[in-house]
Amino acid sequence: MSHESLVPGELGESPVRATDVPEPGAVTIVVPTFNESGNVRQLLRRITESVPARLPCEVVFVDDSTDDTPEVIRAAAPDCPFPVTVLHRPEPVGGLGGAVVEGMKAATSDWIVVMDGDCQHPPSLVPDLVATGERSGAALVVASRYIEGGSRAGLAGSYRVAVSRAATWLTKALFPRRLRGISDPMSGFFAIRRSAVTAELLRPLGYKILLELAVRSRPDRVAEVPFVFQERYAGESKSTAQEGARFLRHLAGLRTASPLSRMVVFGLIGLTGFVPNLTALWVLTEAGLHYLPAEIVANQFGVVWNFLLIERLLFRERRRHRHWADRTVRFALLANADLVLRIPLIALFVGKFGLAVLPATALALVITFVLRFVGTEALVYLPRRSGRSRTTRSRTARSNA
Repeated sequence: MSHESLVPGELGESPVRATDVPEPGAVTIVVPTFNESGNVRQLLRRITESVPARLPCEVVFVDDSTDDTPEVIRAAAPDCPFPVTVLHRPEPVGGLGGAVVEGMKAATSDWIVVMDGDCQHPPSLVPDLVATGERSGAALVVASRYIEGGSRAGLAGSYRVAVSRAATWLTKALFPRRLRGISDPMSGFFAIRRSAVTAELLRPLGYKILLELAVRSRPDRVAEVPFVFQERYAGESKSTAQEGARFLRHLAGLRTASPLSRMVVFGLIGLTGFVPNLTALWVLTEAGLHYLPAEIVANQFGVVWNFLLIERLLFRERRRHRHWADRTVRFALLANADLVLRIPLIALFVGKFGLAVLPATALALVITFVLRFVGTEALVYLPRRSGRSRTTRSRTARSNA
C-alpha cells in the first residue's frame, strides 16, 4: 500500500499533497476511550491506511475503561507504523472531556486531533484537518456535520438526531459570540494547535470538550471542514440520560463563569425562593400562627430552597472548599441578615433622603441583593486561606525583620 496519498483540499480547491504540509504539521491524535475493545483495533487500522507516512504522527489513547481495552490497544499497537501510547486513568475525572485534556497535556506535536474511539469519526479526515489549519492559519479546525458536504447519517434513530439538534441549538443560543463560525459545537472531532491550548483553564464535565474549548479559551481563528458522521463499528453508544444531565450541568457552569452571569442566575434563583416562602407563610398563618413569626419561619423555607439550587446550579465546583455544614450556616446567616439590613436602609432612604416608600424599598432590595451575592461568593464559596500559607508568610515576615 502506497503512502503517497493526497490530503483532500477544501471544497472547490485542488487537493494538497501531504508533502505540502510543512514539518510543523506533525500531529498527535488523542482518542478518549471507555470500553471500546471492539473498536480500537479497527480504528488503528484505519489510521494506518489514512494518515500519510510523510505526516509525522503519534496516537495517544486516554483510557477510562473497565474492560480489556488497554490490553487490546497494546496488542494492536505493533501493527501501526506510528507510536501508540495508552494512558489508563484509574479515576475518570471529568469524563471523556477530562480524558481529552490529559491527552492534550501528553501531546508532543504542534497539532492535536481529537476523535472518538468508536470509528464514527473517519481518520481519513485527519490530514485534511491539519492541512486546512496550516493553509488558513486557523488555530482550531472543526469537523462539522452541518455544513455543505457534511452529514449526521451515523446517528442512530430520530430520537438521537432530535437530541443532537436541540443540544446544538441550545448551546449556540447560550453562547452566540463564542460559537460564532462554529456550526457544530457538539462535534467531538477537531484539530487544534497545541500552542492554543491552556489545559489549566479547562474544566470539562462529560464528553463535549469542543464546547469547553470554544467557550473558555476559544482561539481567534476557526475553520471548518465537512464530515460524514459514520455508524458505530462495534459496541453500544455511551449517550445516556445521565450524560445528558452532565451536559446540562456543564452548560450551566459555562454560562455562569463570569461574575455578571453568576449574579443574574443568583437573582433568578432568589426569585424562585418566593414560592416555598409564600407557601409556608400561607400554611402557618392558616394554622393560626401570627404573621410576624410566621414570616420569620417561612423565610427559612425560601433560604433552604435557594441554598439547594445555588449548591447544585451555581457553585457546584466550589463546594469542596468548605464543609457542607459550614456552607449551610454561613449562607443562612447572610440570607437572614438581608432582612435585618433592609428595614434600616428603607428608613434611612425615607427619613434622610426623602424618598417615597416604594422607590426606597426597591433601592434597598437592590443594595441588599448585591451585598448578599458578594457575601455569598466571598464568605461561603471562595477557598479559605490555608494555615500553611499564612504560616509561611509569617515566617517570611519574621526572617525579613
